[in-house]
Amino acid sequence: MHLPLPFPFPDVPGRAPLAASPRLPLPLPLAWPGLGPARGGRRGTAVIPAATMPALQILQSKQASRHEQRAKQMLSGISLNNEDLVKDKLLIDCGEDQDCVIDGIVALGKFDALHIGHRELAMYASKAGTPFLLSFVGIAEVLGWEYRPPIVAQCDRKRVLTSWAPYCKNVVPIEYQVEFSKVRYLTPRQFVERLSRDLKIQGVVAGENYRFGYRASGDAAELVKLCEEFGLSAFIVRSVMDTARSYNGVTTSVNSSDKGQVSSSRVRHALAMGDMEYVSELLGRKHRLVLTVKENHLQERKRIMLPKSCMLNMPPADGLYENCDLLNGGHLGLCRVIINSETIVIEMKDENSLLPNTIQENQQLGIEFG
Repeated sequence: MHLPLPFPFPDVPGRAPLAASPRLPLPLPLAWPGLGPARGGRRGTAVIPAATMPALQILQSKQASRHEQRAKQMLSGISLNNEDLVKDKLLIDCGEDQDCVIDGIVALGKFDALHIGHRELAMYASKAGTPFLLSFVGIAEVLGWEYRPPIVAQCDRKRVLTSWAPYCKNVVPIEYQVEFSKVRYLTPRQFVERLSRDLKIQGVVAGENYRFGYRASGDAAELVKLCEEFGLSAFIVRSVMDTARSYNGVTTSVNSSDKGQVSSSRVRHALAMGDMEYVSELLGRKHRLVLTVKENHLQERKRIMLPKSCMLNMPPADGLYENCDLLNGGHLGLCRVIINSETIVIEMKDENSLLPNTIQENQQLGIEFG
């Protein structure tokens, strides 16, 4: 919780909980897996109402037919327009054969914040098969956007995904990355074709607002249509909605596409305002700031001072916070964050919060706010 007030701090009323919107079918002419024949004899595609989730179990019995479909696709002469794209590896952190996601269900997105909406995609992927996240990196560099620190430090992403296992049938989703420059010019059809041909996945999961293909020309409806054509299952999941839709009591939209759904943009705005209670609701966990300690750090009994360049992800705004925790260093309680053009300072109220030499050089320092 962000408290722009001197010590002691007043109690702040709790916020209404976030909730997923009802899982109602999108207006698409789809066939449910196992609930009747799909068009063209291919595996059915569907949105996922919660009440019909047991039907996804039927997908697991279709492994043999899936391999037959693959063989038919290869014999039918499916090919990309650009031969160079076929030879280029799609994933940047998988083996040469790109078989790390074979037969898996891939959730598609940027996954910057790894918030509760992203977790929901992974949860639905796990209902139909082995869940994977396929995230796209390097978008800002390719499109010339101003650099923004990530919401989740790269070194901390595996920990967050591990915490999702209870939501994913006790399976930890694995994340693989695609360089945006490799797929930027693919048409929606070429993109789905590469998923089918190169990665040999079983199906995809995406949010209802998902856009893909060159200039984001493809939407969720086209994704469903193309997946059906290439023999993939497609699951379109309704957005998880932020029922509070407010920052410090003021209702506002984050951007022109904001319809009240949980989003990375909403998390960034909440962080920028220092509303850590709200950030925790959006993320489904406390926000962890990760700093790398190399040299010239200053540690006193009441504060830590590091160069701003040591931050590996986005910090909360300047201000006073309750319940600050220094990982491997104990509970700090109330703390103040001070950020200027050169340094970040974490200052504690209790002068005994930090033990001597708590922080060593050449280590990563994690501080949680919530």
